[in-house]
Amino acid sequence: MVMNKVAKDIPAAYAEQYGVFEGELANIKPYQEASRKINPVKPRDTKLVKSLREAIEKTGLKDGMTISFHHHFREGDYVINLVMAEIAAMGIKNLTIAPSSIANVHAPLIEHIKNGVVTNITSSGLRDKVGAAISAGIMENPVVIRSHGGRARAIAAGDIHIDVAFLGAPSSDEYGNVNGTKGKAPCGSLGYAIIDAKYADQVVVITDSLMPYPNTPISIPQTDVDYVVEVEAIGDPQGIASGATRFTKNPKELLIAEYAAKVILNSPYYREGFSFQTGTGGASLAVSRFLKEAMIKDGIRASFALGGITNAMVELLEEGLIEKIIDVQDFDYPSAQSLGRNADHYEIDANMYASPLSKGAVINQLDVAILSALEVDTDYNVNVITGSDGVIRGASGGHSDTSMASKMSMIIAPLIRGRIPTIVEAVNTVVTPGSSVDVVVTEYGVAINPLRQDLVTHFSGLDVPQLTIEELKDKAYSFVGTPEKIVYGDKVVALIEYRDGSLIDVVHNV
Repeated sequence: MVMNKVAKDIPAAYAEQYGVFEGELANIKPYQEASRKINPVKPRDTKLVKSLREAIEKTGLKDGMTISFHHHFREGDYVINLVMAEIAAMGIKNLTIAPSSIANVHAPLIEHIKNGVVTNITSSGLRDKVGAAISAGIMENPVVIRSHGGRARAIAAGDIHIDVAFLGAPSSDEYGNVNGTKGKAPCGSLGYAIIDAKYADQVVVITDSLMPYPNTPISIPQTDVDYVVEVEAIGDPQGIASGATRFTKNPKELLIAEYAAKVILNSPYYREGFSFQTGTGGASLAVSRFLKEAMIKDGIRASFALGGITNAMVELLEEGLIEKIIDVQDFDYPSAQSLGRNADHYEIDANMYASPLSKGAVINQLDVAILSALEVDTDYNVNVITGSDGVIRGASGGHSDTSMASKMSMIIAPLIRGRIPTIVEAVNTVVTPGSSVDVVVTEYGVAINPLRQDLVTHFSGLDVPQLTIEELKDKAYSFVGTPEKIVYGDKVVALIEYRDGSLIDVVHNV
């Protein structure tokens, strides 16, 4: 075993292969960007094929290759299941799949794992049945979990070499010009698909809305696309937006939001031209509402809002309270439509969003990031992957990326969920190191990381209860008791990469 900087033991074989987490900036060094194979298209060639099978055959997909998908359709996605069913029917096996994330709707992957079609997975997250199956040890090889920025880094650096990217397109012309704002199932920004299209050897665009050439605006250009196939449906628009924007009336969430807003409004970063990123949960959206009221009252405008975008951000843009939206992913129909309508709503790819090895990610310009957590421990480490039972049920997302890069990262979470404490002695799985976390906000008050003595001093007169993180943990345990330790097996089922590619933790079977 090799112990990393957050005191997690990493098995020696994996430590040698990936390296271990040594600090947030330890591996931010020059690198040689990956290359890809290009198959030139001649003037009379057509990219449009008659069926998904024909597209797969034309790519020459074979056993042992790596394929990728994007997750912008979320719970409404049909593409992964459609493609994997066809691949399985063709008898192709031993594939690595590299989707940007895996949702509940992708439960059919379990059978493809059992049948040997899929033998390796790298993704940002695993939900529901797939996560439970992985945690039970269904795969011989561990899943590799990467943040959104870490995945972009891995693709650009060649750690993930994509042989074929299968990209669902809300609209495309027959030459492969794609956007996400038109068609039967608009998802808005295609930020996580764009990086795949740039680096994959071959790209198959799958669309249910074939448009006349040229299909504009262009998110993925024809120069990155090899084949186009039209299918009946790529996704369910209702699932794409499901659960995305929930305006809370829950008193606990509203109190958390009120405290978080007070921290932001009294911080050194709340000024004309500040920038921020919020989540899509009830408390996060409530923070946006509190900010809106204050910004109107104070006559302050934000320069930009970032990240997964909701209608709450679109309203701020259209009311003149923020100057620009910088968008890697949309979470509801209004924000997807805004991308096509508003010139100041700007689409970016995952590399520009959050890669630690780009020539400057947008998150580096971020003042405030508001993030959630399944668990936070007394060292401020954050877990967003495994539940209280140790089962994989979440996603790394952009958590470690934005926490590290923003000037003030805030974790908002209830002190307990049901009978389960959120503030604990030690998190089950470290995804974001405590050195990246600045403020923790609960309904009982806030805890400021002692590493940020500038904030401790600045917030000394803040009109919000302030506690140490240990006091928050003790309060949580006084309500529900000390959690029992999870009994893990010996098998490593997931490797948790920090955004720089080193291992910050591993997950064992339960």
